[in-house]
Amino acid sequence: MSARACDAGAPRSVPTRDRWARVALNLLVEPGDARTAGLVARLGAEQVYRHLLEARDADGVSTDVASRLADLDPEAALAAGRRAGVRFVCPGDDEWPERLGDLDRAGEVNRRGGVPLGLWVRGPGRLDEVVERSVAVVGSRSATTYGAAVAGQIAAHLAGQGVSVVSGAAFGIDQAAHRGALAGGAPTLAVLACGADRAYPSAHRDLLAYVAQTGLVVSETPPGGAPTKLRFLSRNRLIAALSLGTVVVEAAVRSGALNTANWAGLLGRAVMGVPGPVTSAPSEGVHELLRTRDAALVTCGSDVLELVSPVGSFTQAPRRAADAPIDRLPSLDRQVLDAVPVVLPASPRSLARTAGLAEETVRAALPRLAAGGFVERSEGGWRLSSRGRPDAPGR
Repeated sequence: MSARACDAGAPRSVPTRDRWARVALNLLVEPGDARTAGLVARLGAEQVYRHLLEARDADGVSTDVASRLADLDPEAALAAGRRAGVRFVCPGDDEWPERLGDLDRAGEVNRRGGVPLGLWVRGPGRLDEVVERSVAVVGSRSATTYGAAVAGQIAAHLAGQGVSVVSGAAFGIDQAAHRGALAGGAPTLAVLACGADRAYPSAHRDLLAYVAQTGLVVSETPPGGAPTKLRFLSRNRLIAALSLGTVVVEAAVRSGALNTANWAGLLGRAVMGVPGPVTSAPSEGVHELLRTRDAALVTCGSDVLELVSPVGSFTQAPRRAADAPIDRLPSLDRQVLDAVPVVLPASPRSLARTAGLAEETVRAALPRLAAGGFVERSEGGWRLSSRGRPDAPGR
């Protein structure tokens, strides 16, 4: 392998040979190949690359893997990526998110797992800075109007608080999350199962182009790579690993979004679910997540912020209805008010018996209630005014 510089824009902290080895292995194996990731973690990318390149069978002939690896040109791949506006970021680079290292301890799911060899990144932002405060918002491709609206509102609220939104650029919830984040003014990060230079789905070409201009488009799949089912499953672990927590908005019982939530749980990240109607099939998987797992129920961006923020840095008071005029009355006055009839007036003595209070207490409370407009005096005693009636606003 030539030692001349191949990636002029790469940080000097990453040796060129290590970068080339990672690119070559990335071109050779499927994204998320747990076995390769484990070997690289133990031996280093350059040593794994050299061992595979020198592998021979019993007759001394290069193995199939060695032959395919020898045909790869990592320098050309990096150059082609740069021409497409895509750079290769790997462990040791300044912008590599250290958070991704947690994947080394998260185990495997369907033989997918491990720290990626590197990521192909498209966009002006630094990857580590964009995901420093980030939350994944994922869900069904067949989103309902309700689900898309909630996802967009949560994403916009998070973006308004300076939190980046991570999603997969798919139809439905992903699309709503990206659009909500863009409306909120914060960078959004799209993690693809195909090359970062491609638009998938093709209908989101303009959306992905705008995300690449203002945020980042990221993929473990080399440029030009096509999306496959296996790559979607590998992609899901990256969405979870790049984020402080994952919010699932609508997911059927068999949904890729639940796979992302599973990875978030394995990584020790916050797992959150937005409830839907109990009769809604698109929310059935979320309800199972809330019922059987340690998922937190969230309904808005503030709920999410409280769960992903450092302890004590963001708290919200319990929700309650706004105080009505009657709520500001002393408890004894409210007790008297409850005893006052709607139509036929009653004497203070009768009201005292109904309220279970002393007549002197009732006589003292009635003028105060009248001053507040809750009761009125008429011939024969006291009755409720229009403001004090049970159907009045605030009652």
